[in-house]
Amino acid sequence: MTASSDTSMQATHTRETGLEKAKRVVNAVAIFGANASGKTNVVRALQFMQLMVATSNQVQPDQESNLSPFALRPEAASYPTLLEMTFLIDGVRYQYGFEFTRRAIIEEWLQVYETAKPQVWFHRKRDEKTGKYRYTYSDYFLGQKKVWEGATRKEVLFLTTAVNLNNEQLRPLYQKFVDDMAVSLQGGAIGTDFTASYVQDSGSQRRVVSLLSAADTGVSSLAFDKRRGQQLQVNLASGLHETSEVEFNMPQLGHLANGVTYPLDFQDESSGTQIIFSLAGPVLDILQRGRLLVVDELDRSLHPLLVQQLVAMFNDPQQNRHGAQLIFTTHDVSLLDSKHLRRDQIWFAEKDQGQASHFFPLLDFSPRKGEALEKGYLGGRYGGIPILEPLQD
Repeated sequence: MTASSDTSMQATHTRETGLEKAKRVVNAVAIFGANASGKTNVVRALQFMQLMVATSNQVQPDQESNLSPFALRPEAASYPTLLEMTFLIDGVRYQYGFEFTRRAIIEEWLQVYETAKPQVWFHRKRDEKTGKYRYTYSDYFLGQKKVWEGATRKEVLFLTTAVNLNNEQLRPLYQKFVDDMAVSLQGGAIGTDFTASYVQDSGSQRRVVSLLSAADTGVSSLAFDKRRGQQLQVNLASGLHETSEVEFNMPQLGHLANGVTYPLDFQDESSGTQIIFSLAGPVLDILQRGRLLVVDELDRSLHPLLVQQLVAMFNDPQQNRHGAQLIFTTHDVSLLDSKHLRRDQIWFAEKDQGQASHFFPLLDFSPRKGEALEKGYLGGRYGGIPILEPLQD
């Protein structure tokens, strides 16, 4: 998300960080690539890291995680996976990561850059022979370190344990994962519950209706009808399931035709309208709170102009006043030649001969300003496209 030195659309598509080495960040990034190039896996990795931070303390002793490591290598199950993310929190850079297998955390660290020189607040490494951990701390990291160490099992992250035992120093970083990241592997098909909850006040409802109307869906009003239905509950440990009757709010979207409003049940709407409604609440909430939205296949069932409008909302200083960011995968090549993305907001995914995915920015190809990017991409100039061959008899 670090912006280049390009000054085009700088005031709208980027924002200042206050850092010397990464002076600006972009508001949105699009990842293009062929089917099965690894685009979805980068979203899965972000989601897995988020879930590890939020719930690793709920794993039972000696229980294996549901990590799916890269399978196309020798001894894949025992090969460690490394995940690391960098956040900017109140002008301070936090670099946090961990390395792990299905059975244990191998290493975990946090570097904090309050100045140019990093402070290693904590570092934890497992001894392969003894299974014990060696911890080191910075003088800047305060609190009951020995208590947190003793409570952290090999399957659990130290960050998760410390925050759950009331470490306030790490809480801002923990909240970045748990509260400030929204990750969807389902495109816009993420259900109606969030939007239904979001529109409980009149102001939020007006914003959702305005977004639906701006998308030319014909929607002019919104209401909810209480219905009763069956809810399936599954116990993952035992495999048993049971159904119960629950009450839920069925969205009814009003369509204005010749001066008369006609309400339609949500299931009678087009798939595109359903997806826009499902996305409306999360998108507007994230813009209001300055959060991070990660979406796989943002363009699923959506018209290219609507995708451009959603991206434009993150690049609009009036609508995005709190530093919200968007990362999404897409096949919508019309975005390449639009004014909604700078050249440093475009990334590609491609597999090598070993079937490992690599991600690289458009800037690696030094495209000229005004270059026909869509034509160049479809022509294979930047990679990230399928290599199609004739079918064999």
